[in-house]
Amino acid sequence: MSQAPPLLSSAQMARFVARGFLRFDAVVPDDINAQFMAEAGEVAEPKPGERLMKTYGKALAANAIPEVSAGTPLSQTYPEGSAISRLLDLPLVRGALQSLLGDDPVFDHHFLHITFPPAYHAASGGESVSQHTHQDSTIDPRQAFDVQVMYYPHKVTRPMGGTRFIPGTHLRKVSEVALGRYQNIRGQQHMVCEAGTLLFLHHGIWHGGGVNLSDRTRYMFKIRVHASGSQVRRWDAEPIEPRAPQRPIFYVKTPSDPESVAAILMTPEPWFEQDTGRLEFVNRVKLWRYLSGDPSFDADYWMTRLEAEGAPA
Repeated sequence: MSQAPPLLSSAQMARFVARGFLRFDAVVPDDINAQFMAEAGEVAEPKPGERLMKTYGKALAANAIPEVSAGTPLSQTYPEGSAISRLLDLPLVRGALQSLLGDDPVFDHHFLHITFPPAYHAASGGESVSQHTHQDSTIDPRQAFDVQVMYYPHKVTRPMGGTRFIPGTHLRKVSEVALGRYQNIRGQQHMVCEAGTLLFLHHGIWHGGGVNLSDRTRYMFKIRVHASGSQVRRWDAEPIEPRAPQRPIFYVKTPSDPESVAAILMTPEPWFEQDTGRLEFVNRVKLWRYLSGDPSFDADYWMTRLEAEGAPA
């Protein structure tokens, strides 16, 4: 049996709750990256006049990544020894998924995202544009969440148009059609990274693929996974952080510990507005209550203020 993996800390979990992602740069070994690229295969240049999606479809059909049914236990999804199986067996990956989803997570879907350089679009008569900003689960009302693992098997430069995402947007449900109008939002990040970088994303985070202006095809592999049981306190929650008194708000003289759960949950994103940004603070507290199993947890009194009722007559 594999050794127990290192679990996420309370501070890391609080950052995931607050920002909707955890990023780990260059953590997948080079030999796994090379194996994945070999299994994914190269995409042939499109024939003149051939639609690029047809070229894409041929590449997906010919690679060594298996077709997998939704609902398959993640542990049974990929052939032993394959690049993705080896990636999922990395202690960091096992520990992160266990911390976020608990034991025995379940496969939902995967997809090999390939973003082509301008020459491919020109050959097929198409236009090279970025993907619209979107949220994958607009119809999903659950407080429970899925995790999307985005794997970057090769170096991604800025001209290659890596994935863009907007931290802190995962708890705001919107219409994807309306959201598609927004291409640049304050605080958005772009995945410019070294080979072997991983993103663990809350399924609701706003994101989109950037336009590839380089001369190289860009690959990103995504796996969506959900919990098979409880997500409560599956991370390294010991020692349990003592319940701190509610911090003063607006008029503050004493700085708080920036690594405390409350401080992390109450750190705004650049796109937050003065008033409606408080909705995100409330949603973060609700999600932390769900994950911690503590229905009375609060930070900066936001939920307590909403729940306060006068004593019965």
